[in-house]
Amino acid sequence: MFYTVKTPWWLKLLYPGCIWQLPATGNKIYLTFDDGPHPEVTPFVLDCLSKYQMKATFFCIGKNVALHPELFKRIIEEGHSVGNHTQNHLNGWKSADHQYFDDIVEANRSIPSSLFRPPYGRATWFQLNCLMSSAAKMKIIMWTVLSGDFDPELSRESCCQNVRQNLQPGNIIVFHDSKKAEEKLRYALPLVVEEIQTLKLIADKITA
Repeated sequence: MFYTVKTPWWLKLLYPGCIWQLPATGNKIYLTFDDGPHPEVTPFVLDCLSKYQMKATFFCIGKNVALHPELFKRIIEEGHSVGNHTQNHLNGWKSADHQYFDDIVEANRSIPSSLFRPPYGRATWFQLNCLMSSAAKMKIIMWTVLSGDFDPELSRESCCQNVRQNLQPGNIIVFHDSKKAEEKLRYALPLVVEEIQTLKLIADKITA
């Protein structure tokens, strides 16, 4: 499985208008979690964040919100922000435009947010430009660092190291609150939040 842990500069140039990193002000770093809510993994994440009084952003799949509305409510009640990750985790490169947009609109009915992250980071220029248009007014949030928790070939130690060596103000970090990522996440996240605290960084949510 090929991917880069840290987003290369040339990829950012290919997708102008998308947010790959936030200003390095206030010593803030941004933890994000994709694909939830999940009945076992999301509570673990929320408990871990609560222990250290940290905030994060959850890019939720609409169908999972429908299955676990109480978890989605808890995310919001505990002060985190949420974003649209489509209704059915669609790959924009493999989806007709009308199908992709309809799926996002469906997810938006249960996920009240103008933040959007395309599943797999894969959407066409046309799709992204339409979402960022004055009509849709969506803010496309990509990432600075991929933890690799989704990679079955990556060790949990390497997953943790991917993040810990890139804890710098303004960076947007991607984890997944999903069953697939659970084993690596349960190992890496507590160590990462401890490191954030040691470095005196502030883990904050992304706002619309």
